[in-house]
Amino acid sequence: MKNILLLGAGKIGIIISDLLAHCGDYHVTVADSNKENLERLTEHANITPLTLDVTNSAELQEAMKGKFAALSACPFHITRYVAEAAAKTGVHYLDLTEDVACTKLVKELAKTANSALIPQCGLAPGFITIAAYDLAMKFDKLQNVHMRVGALPKYPSNALKYNLTWSTDGLINEYCNPCEAIVEGKFTQVLPLEELETFALDGINYEAFNTSGGLGTLCETLEGKVDSLNYRSVRYPGHRDIMKMLLQDLRLREHQPLFKEILEFSLPLTYQDVVLVFITVSGFKNGQLVQESYANKIYSQTINNKQWSAIQITTAAGICAVLDLLAEGKIPQTGFIKQEDICFESFINNRFGQYYSKSAIADKATSTTLGSVAA
Repeated sequence: MKNILLLGAGKIGIIISDLLAHCGDYHVTVADSNKENLERLTEHANITPLTLDVTNSAELQEAMKGKFAALSACPFHITRYVAEAAAKTGVHYLDLTEDVACTKLVKELAKTANSALIPQCGLAPGFITIAAYDLAMKFDKLQNVHMRVGALPKYPSNALKYNLTWSTDGLINEYCNPCEAIVEGKFTQVLPLEELETFALDGINYEAFNTSGGLGTLCETLEGKVDSLNYRSVRYPGHRDIMKMLLQDLRLREHQPLFKEILEFSLPLTYQDVVLVFITVSGFKNGQLVQESYANKIYSQTINNKQWSAIQITTAAGICAVLDLLAEGKIPQTGFIKQEDICFESFINNRFGQYYSKSAIADKATSTTLGSVAA
């Protein structure tokens, strides 16, 4: 049994600890500064709560002693403390961050680390990165790679058509920061909340728009190999316009703590949600212009006699599957590990990765020939 240190006992940390404890192969010490969060943990012999201030480097490094890996389910702005402590103590490190600056720090730390440092192990970036790269590598020459992800309420009942399903800090962060993309073959940054598009999937109308962090390291990996690469968050129609009004016209972007307070006061948490993953890749195969797509919906469900939301399941499944693959020696044991370095088949066939395959809609991977050129 491997000993794991999990930092953060919030919405995602609580399910990570539950999944790992029940599988029987991990003992999880769950650390949080909030005792109320620790009291919500599952009572299990393989879970040990620990009151800890993550920003206290000495206490954090002491807690990491003897651990196989440290997993960060902390807010993005304190995740760096976990990465720095893991690099110093030689403990494997995994996180869920979508924050670009944090990932750059992890990459720098990995240059001298004696352990594996693996950021962005959640849904987006994370699974979406693994799945998109797997599709892209089947082409002789790439044209477009477009990634769309949404964590949505099944029954929207407010003007935003949205409920809080994950980190409020993370939501605001991705709505406010510049977004990486490849446009006309060149790496660039685009504005958040822009480039609005609409589409229908499975008979339901959606909108999508730029948000930060969802591409992970794919811009770096595919620069010079693809004409267009972008990531957009999916919402129900009308959401983007209201968010632009709040963040830009009312200038709440400049008062993010206040905006967080408003959202958490006004929008209830829901466990009745759906995670939508939609990827389209186009390019050439054997001289033909082809488009290949991956579409999937994952719903909330009961696991280990507890009801979990779809965003909890998909995010936790990502980091737990990567931890399993690391423990099994199926991914490198040292240095900076990108999500696209992880084999899709190994991930999706993993006991935790399989949560992504249980609720799939049609067209897990479909190809359409768009045209042809002379051989």
